[in-house]
Amino acid sequence: MSSLFGQNASRQPVDPYTIKVAVIGPGDELYFWWGHIGLVVEDNDSGQTRFYDWGVFSFDNENFFLNFAFGRLLYSCMVSRAEWNLGVYKNTNRDITLYTLDLPLDKKMEIIRFAENNVLPENRDYFYHHFRDNCATRVLEILDMALDGQLRAEFGDAPGRYTLRQHVRRHTWFNPFFDWILNFWMGQDIDVPIMVWDEMFLPSEIAARISGFRYTDSEGNVRSLVSDVEVINTSEGRPGVLDVPKNPWPEALLLSFLFSLLLVVLYLLRGGRRDFEITIGIVQSLLGLFFGIAGSVLFFMTLFTNHDYTFHNINILFVNPLFLAAIPLGLLFAFTANENRRNVCGRILKFFWVYVFLGAFITIVIKLLPAFYQQNQVTQALVMPVVLTLAFIMYRLGRSTE
Repeated sequence: MSSLFGQNASRQPVDPYTIKVAVIGPGDELYFWWGHIGLVVEDNDSGQTRFYDWGVFSFDNENFFLNFAFGRLLYSCMVSRAEWNLGVYKNTNRDITLYTLDLPLDKKMEIIRFAENNVLPENRDYFYHHFRDNCATRVLEILDMALDGQLRAEFGDAPGRYTLRQHVRRHTWFNPFFDWILNFWMGQDIDVPIMVWDEMFLPSEIAARISGFRYTDSEGNVRSLVSDVEVINTSEGRPGVLDVPKNPWPEALLLSFLFSLLLVVLYLLRGGRRDFEITIGIVQSLLGLFFGIAGSVLFFMTLFTNHDYTFHNINILFVNPLFLAAIPLGLLFAFTANENRRNVCGRILKFFWVYVFLGAFITIVIKLLPAFYQQNQVTQALVMPVVLTLAFIMYRLGRSTE
């Protein structure tokens, strides 16, 4: 322990250490939306403080973006001065709360030794997983180690409040695009019931559980794990984390109906036939671009990466790389001067939209089987009215040319 608090620190007869769990609220960047957590160790004799952080990564790492794409994101445990680290979070307008732990000296030393060992170059790196191995789960395991497994005994079999997807949506609700795209990419494996222990992949859930937790020490005394809670900073103007998650499929359905209604009105009020064909062709190309990219990323993550929370995703039945075919087909339908080629493109697009609608309908029906349940109502609501409308319009345009 000489590298941390002096050569004789482990022989001190009086406990000189204070250990705190630092819980940091959401930040601006997407990867900060779920908050952060670390351990603060204070040596009250020397005045030194250390912040142990298991959530450090760098865009400068070798092949960072390639590894990220394949689900091999390397994170590290680093240590820094607590005052400096907490100051950074305060200056970036993030909530900061410190939870002082009431632990015997031997357990504090166990945590310190473990943390110091983790920051060694040969031990500090690990492969990050959003739900199973992150900054929060690492701190959770350390606390459970210090409590001789009493945290896991309490929460390992206790039913959680929400599913993993619902916990994600509690933090993404304020940004409709990222809320949709992240949940579109995540499969049915995150829609199963979980335990309270699993919910503590979130720093805020750890804070909520340890605040009132009581444990039995080695002498048989029942003690509160947290002896003091100190609010260091309160953010201003930042979207809050929802207590109850939203599933905004009604809003998505309304948006899809309004867009479909607009297409129908344009069809009914069309003046020159070619003007409408150009418009509807461009619309189909843009839909092919947007959903084609989203579906291609899903196809890649599901089949070729370690992003296991995207596996078993029934969205791929109707939003997949086939959507990309709508890009050239829509452009040809809009701009080709060859009438026969336009008619062929129109027929292919009509059948494609029928396929998408039926694929989405199948994903509704198979939810009756528990093995295929996925909370993807937002994607179904967003896609189905529009593609049904496009199938109808392309059918009517094809009839008018016969």
